[in-house]
Amino acid sequence: MKILMILTSHGQLGDSGEKTGFWLEELAAPWYVFRDADIDVVLASPAGGKPPLDPKSTQPEAQSKITERFNNDEAAQQALANTHKLAEIDSSEFDAVFYPGGHGPLWDLAEDKHSIALIETFYANQKPVGTVCHAPGVLRHVRKPDGTPLVQGKRVTGFTNSEEKAVGLLDVVPFLVEDELKRLGGQFERTDDWGAFTLTDGHLVTGQNPGSSEVTAEALLKLLHQ
Repeated sequence: MKILMILTSHGQLGDSGEKTGFWLEELAAPWYVFRDADIDVVLASPAGGKPPLDPKSTQPEAQSKITERFNNDEAAQQALANTHKLAEIDSSEFDAVFYPGGHGPLWDLAEDKHSIALIETFYANQKPVGTVCHAPGVLRHVRKPDGTPLVQGKRVTGFTNSEEKAVGLLDVVPFLVEDELKRLGGQFERTDDWGAFTLTDGHLVTGQNPGSSEVTAEALLKLLHQ
């Protein structure tokens, strides 16, 4: 089996003057859920090459045994430094797609035509689609084969308004994940701020926040083995 993981190429946090990108734990935890299950993982991003890493996700309080393992894993670091260009990806080569979050995807992947088309193709072909934290925002323009929003009528979760408020970025992000999923007709559910929470509806899997990365990847893995 082979899973495609798509990372952001966007490194600027709006007009704040701060840096953003992907969130380390949201890549590292799913990476090992998949790799430890002997599944091949390919990394891609809109620009290709090494994607921007949110510097806040490298701070001591955001570290774990998983992030340490990833940082010291030569093969993982090599893959991260050489992500494939998203436009050159052939979805037929993969069994599932997974999007780690971080704030970056709200600016680029949410609007990227190649990302949108890939998700629509995966979904139409009954292949699992997984997103965690801010990454459910990449679904905002994705449509089902019947033309309705992908998340319409589906149980979904993602980074909550209260979690965004807690990190002080309510007025910085281009849209709020919770509000957007609700606007599109998603049945938004959540647990307490920063608690691990994931939902599976059909072959769509969503996770609430960084701490949900592992359980969200495990839920996608479960779909693959059904």
